[in-house]
Amino acid sequence: PQGSVFGIIGPNGAGKTTTFNLIAGDSQPDRGDITMFGTRVTTHSAAQRAQQGLARTFQLPEPLGDLSVRENVLVGALLRRRLRSARRVADELLVRFGLAGLADAPASRLNTADGKRLELARAVATDPRLLLLDEPVAGLTEPELEEAIGLLREISAAGTTVLIIEHVLAAVFSLCATVLVLNFGAAVTIGTAAQVRRDPKVIEVYLGDHDD
Repeated sequence: PQGSVFGIIGPNGAGKTTTFNLIAGDSQPDRGDITMFGTRVTTHSAAQRAQQGLARTFQLPEPLGDLSVRENVLVGALLRRRLRSARRVADELLVRFGLAGLADAPASRLNTADGKRLELARAVATDPRLLLLDEPVAGLTEPELEEAIGLLREISAAGTTVLIIEHVLAAVFSLCATVLVLNFGAAVTIGTAAQVRRDPKVIEVYLGDHDD
């Protein structure tokens, strides 16, 4: 549903990022179709899907060249706006994501937490209807984690549907209404956080005797 947060978890090599690549148009399926917002997009490029309302972040932040933090966010904002409006939106997002003090810094020099905030701000600047987040809270400290969870809740509350891949299960179970567990490219189970945590198959292949 619109504005919901859907989690995908599983061991390394389970097929999580491959799933994102297929949804985003960075890879093509061998068979089957991909539908987004009621439209078949299997043959659409990643750029076309971005125009249709999809945005994604990556496990490792990928700032744009030697551009500044502000310029990186501006690139996202320009997808649907003219320059003056895009500049205003970019500056608003820098404040919202706690990056205003770093606006003129080279994006490539950001630390992990700030780099992840920049990835998220640039994606949100495109006004996505569907946002794919690949390990957005990995490597964060406890205070940074709480801040990131708050930002993600704000994004979904504003109506953006979020798909999240994450190994930090505390974040997944806190944010996600529904969780899909993958292993070796196949679904182990899908359900609420409570259902997934109790599922014997999930405990066997991923959670072990405890969860985060």
